[in-house]
Amino acid sequence: MIDPKLLEFCRSDAQRENLQAIIKHGSAQKAARALGKNRRTVDQSLATVKRYAAKQGYSPDHDMTHLVPDGYHVKGTSTYYNSDGKPTAQWVKSSIDRERQQELMREAIEAMAEDLPRLKRVAGPKKVNSDLMAIYPLGDPHVGMLSWGEETGQDWDLKIAERVFCSAFDRVVRTAPNCEQAVIVNLGDFFHSDNMQNVTSRSGHSLDVDGRHAKMIRVGVKIMRQMITSALDHHKHVRVINAVGNHDDTGAMFLSVALAEMYSKEPRVTIDTSPAPFHYFQHGKCLFGVHHGHSCKPDKLPGVMASDQPRMWGETVHRMWLTGHIHHDTRKEHAGCVVESFSTLAAKDAYAAWGGYRSQQDTKCLVIHKEHGEVERHTVNISQVMEAA
Repeated sequence: MIDPKLLEFCRSDAQRENLQAIIKHGSAQKAARALGKNRRTVDQSLATVKRYAAKQGYSPDHDMTHLVPDGYHVKGTSTYYNSDGKPTAQWVKSSIDRERQQELMREAIEAMAEDLPRLKRVAGPKKVNSDLMAIYPLGDPHVGMLSWGEETGQDWDLKIAERVFCSAFDRVVRTAPNCEQAVIVNLGDFFHSDNMQNVTSRSGHSLDVDGRHAKMIRVGVKIMRQMITSALDHHKHVRVINAVGNHDDTGAMFLSVALAEMYSKEPRVTIDTSPAPFHYFQHGKCLFGVHHGHSCKPDKLPGVMASDQPRMWGETVHRMWLTGHIHHDTRKEHAGCVVESFSTLAAKDAYAAWGGYRSQQDTKCLVIHKEHGEVERHTVNISQVMEAA
């Protein structure tokens, strides 16, 4: 007999349907026949649910009945039995289930985004060049980072970040021609911190953060809205890609879902909400990949692109990866593909200052022709906007 409590651990409608049928008909074979499904499919559903239940601490066949909170999984159990073979005590060790916590965070993000204001559509430019696409790569903005000038050489906080990013982006947009298409590429680490503890989720490194977490999110969304507004004034269609960085695993998802809800009534804006580590887009004979750069080495990226997008790879002759993570400009040509990283506008934090990491601070616009690839490049240096501020 199947334990009805297992229904609580179903994570999809299909799993629930299969288990309910097993409970009703008494066996997986009879359930499969009643549902018109393959027996193996029903068996796999049962096995998957049992594995997930065990991860949550529920497996009566093994004397495991103490559940851990949602967002965690059982790391191990120690059960003590008396001379009669009955359990007398049990220790349950749990750890964070990062996959489930990201799923919970995404659910919460989508729920919060339902109440965000939907922005009305705005008029765009009258004349645009359909052969051209403008790409605006944002290298590691680190919104929310705090830097003390006496220690690092340059003061930086939320107010400075908001002023610099909005001014620099508006300026670089106005240097570009009126391309029909524009892509704002947030290369990851848009937010400096991803949690209330102000430490990196993977390594636990302490971070210098300005203000409350909610304040950081508010300023970050405001900066991105300003960027989209500037781009809409100059281009017919604007696409936004937010790569997941090592500083903002969940923040990148929050930003994408929130923006998608806000611009749901603006047909000229497309927000990519995929949580995938690699993103792709094509313009004529040009193919571009987007990755933060923290989980895959640059020399492997051309192969990843060819494997992930064989059709687009075959249709194009100009191929390029846009990456961040290292905070400075690099460019290397590989067989069939260029891999480039981009500088950040943000100042150095204490970690970078003490570690001797140094880079230029600027933002760029790449102008792409659908036949000829990159034909122009425009740069706005931080000194241009700091002097004007």
